[in-house]
Amino acid sequence: MARLGGFESAPRLAVGVSGGADSLGLVLLAHEWARGQGGSVLGLTVDHGLRPESSDEAERVGQWLADRGIAHAVLHWDGDKPKTGIQAAARAARHRLLAERCRDEGILHLALAHHRDDQAETVLLRLARGSGIDGLAGMAPVRAAGPVRVIRPLLDLPHDRLAATCRAHGQDWIEDPSNRNPAFARARLRAAEDALSAEGLDADRLADSARRAARARAALEAGAASLLAGAAAVYPEGWIRLDPAPLRDAPEELGLRALVRCLLVVGGAPYPPKAEAVERLFAEVMRGLEAGRTLAGRTLGGCRILPRRGGLVIAREPAAATERATIRPSETLWWDRRFTVRLGPESGGAFTVARLGDDGWKSALALDPESDAFGLPQPARASMPALWDEHGLAAVPGLGIFRKESTVSAEVFFTPAMPLAGPAFPVVSAGGGII
Repeated sequence: MARLGGFESAPRLAVGVSGGADSLGLVLLAHEWARGQGGSVLGLTVDHGLRPESSDEAERVGQWLADRGIAHAVLHWDGDKPKTGIQAAARAARHRLLAERCRDEGILHLALAHHRDDQAETVLLRLARGSGIDGLAGMAPVRAAGPVRVIRPLLDLPHDRLAATCRAHGQDWIEDPSNRNPAFARARLRAAEDALSAEGLDADRLADSARRAARARAALEAGAASLLAGAAAVYPEGWIRLDPAPLRDAPEELGLRALVRCLLVVGGAPYPPKAEAVERLFAEVMRGLEAGRTLAGRTLGGCRILPRRGGLVIAREPAAATERATIRPSETLWWDRRFTVRLGPESGGAFTVARLGDDGWKSALALDPESDAFGLPQPARASMPALWDEHGLAAVPGLGIFRKESTVSAEVFFTPAMPLAGPAFPVVSAGGGII
């Protein structure tokens, strides 16, 4: 825990506790550590509702922790479940529920029990999918995730050590049958563990490879951030103007990374577009730059890429900004993974937050004809959040446009899921600290 750093005095931690040996081992260790710092731990169990026994198991975990004086809560994944990609959907729901509860509790740190064997499996899975350096770096020991800091203190420890920790504490655990279900890729890898180890692909070697890839990733991210500092301008309406010349003059890998980062910031997607598609777009931009031609409009990663005044506009693709959400007075919501929308307490009722669109822009001009002087790129304008009610367009807070004689009070801030440049991918060094 000391090498992860960044803890307040008397720290409060949340720990994701599934009931397996790994997470129970973590919550026992975290409880002892936090208590020694004058702090406390809250165990959080997500009941996905995917197995009939999951509710009973969550209650059993709560009783185990209560017997040890550890606070506990069960979070439920309600609503319809997808018929395909269930593990990925469950993982996304789990992370969302855990982060929301941490925010509600005012807890800054969420500890997860991923260990060395999980890291090795992650590297193998990503290698099989053709991942580059970023994917082969595996899971980060520290990661900012919205309102919380996700920490993984156990990435250097094998599963067997955590099972031994539970036994030393006299703690039973629950075996998840999905860990042995050959329908899932991780279970198939575990079944092949002995054969892989015989060929040198054991967990230690794979974890070492992840650490080395993480070092390379951190260096590349720092280089891309430096490149973007001189090549990109970010606008509060949620778009980027990119000068392609510095990208051309930089090493190609840095230019590609800079382009991907812009697409992630503006498009709001959780994952980058396929590498082949980014490489094609990058090559087209560079060819046009060399030949003195302007790029024809392109769409990639939920973004529109357009020429403008010798540079590129990267804006959200309006048709992709499909989210519609209800907001009430004094509420705040995160819309389209890009904008924070706050509605004032005196706003007089609920509104729908949805994209402005071209028809909405006509209504906005009727409310404020001078708005046309803003000169915003059409896709950036059309994909901005607007407030709607039964009478039509009520406000475009990001442009300061409000219906006349209205009590609507609202603010909009561009708060993308991915910053254009942030802390480089952290590495836990073999010497025992974070790089």
